[in-house]
Amino acid sequence: MNLLGQNEELMRRSGELMKPFNAIYLFAFISFLLGSAQFITIGTLDRIALSLGVPVASAGQLITVFSLASALGTPLVIMAAARWDVRRQLLLGLSLAAFGVVATAFLPSFGLLLVARGLMGIGMGVYTVCAYSAAAKLAPAGHGARALATIAIGASVSLVLAVPVGRLLTDIYDWRVVFLGVGVLTWLAVLAAARILPAATAEPPVSLGRQLAYLKHPRIAWTLAMPLFMFISYSSVNTYIAPLLIGALPFTSTEVSWVLLGLGAASVLGAKLGGSLADRWGAPRTLVGGMLLQGFTLVLVQAAAGTVAPALFLPLLLVWSAAAWTAGPTFSFNLVSLAPEAAGILLSLNGTFVQLGFALGAVAGGAAAAGGSILHVTWVGAAAAAVAVATAWVALYKAR
Repeated sequence: MNLLGQNEELMRRSGELMKPFNAIYLFAFISFLLGSAQFITIGTLDRIALSLGVPVASAGQLITVFSLASALGTPLVIMAAARWDVRRQLLLGLSLAAFGVVATAFLPSFGLLLVARGLMGIGMGVYTVCAYSAAAKLAPAGHGARALATIAIGASVSLVLAVPVGRLLTDIYDWRVVFLGVGVLTWLAVLAAARILPAATAEPPVSLGRQLAYLKHPRIAWTLAMPLFMFISYSSVNTYIAPLLIGALPFTSTEVSWVLLGLGAASVLGAKLGGSLADRWGAPRTLVGGMLLQGFTLVLVQAAAGTVAPALFLPLLLVWSAAAWTAGPTFSFNLVSLAPEAAGILLSLNGTFVQLGFALGAVAGGAAAAGGSILHVTWVGAAAAAVAVATAWVALYKAR
């Protein structure tokens, strides 16, 4: 009887421990959905441009508006709703994002589509800040880092899968149908969050002033500048990856889909390699090495796409994708290690700087593509990677 009673007690405690993680797993799935809504556009950019009758460089501003709205609009919405608890703010952000995703499937003009993308960006930003805040409160003692990492994984997986899978689905259905499907799932997630998220989260998220106070620390500020320039480099190329593939080599749409899938697989391998290298070599060497390889590979991609060695174009792009994500996940680990007690705040700030990087990269890449060959985006990416390496040198070795 005693053994049976002990087993029942263990099962009860295990069940109590899993209840908060049910909400956290839901947060991770929602992060995947919203990340997919953001990144599907990348793989289908040429299709969207053709459908709306705008140049590819102009269509790239759909990524810019999303990321810029997320980075700049999120703090304003959170300040405006400062008297609301985190649960209501989270549902507000999620509802804005869901409305924007569904509207994308029906709006007829490019201008209205930009507005919908802005709503999606703000909604995703508000949701992300509140999800991290809620997860930190819901997680059992000693499981806070695991909870935050689980949510971050959902967003990372969306970046890897949404681009190639979105392209493959667009080959079968219209791109608007794909967005409609994601929108329906997002509205179902709104209902699930309203039902599952407990009242224990009825506390305002961390104020904007408290978040910005961390930027007064030089090392934290320089550390946040690293992902900003790294993602400017990545976004300037990745935003226009489908037109780049079609422009550099005579790929068909189906072949582009498979190449994008290969780039996604390379990203996964790069992220896994980055984790192993960070454990073996340390975060600083992994970050600097990944960004150096990212920039150097883009220079070689530019050369290979010309008359030097066209057969190396695809292998080099795979190396570029892996190199970018060798450094990518290590940013969060390195940042949180500076102030573990403020992990949620730092991850929120990191997300803001990453979105700014995506926005500025899309603008820079679009300007390069509009001013000449689509291949010019690789020069922009290489230059931004060089700045990221210089920033890393200051952050990791000087601003201690």
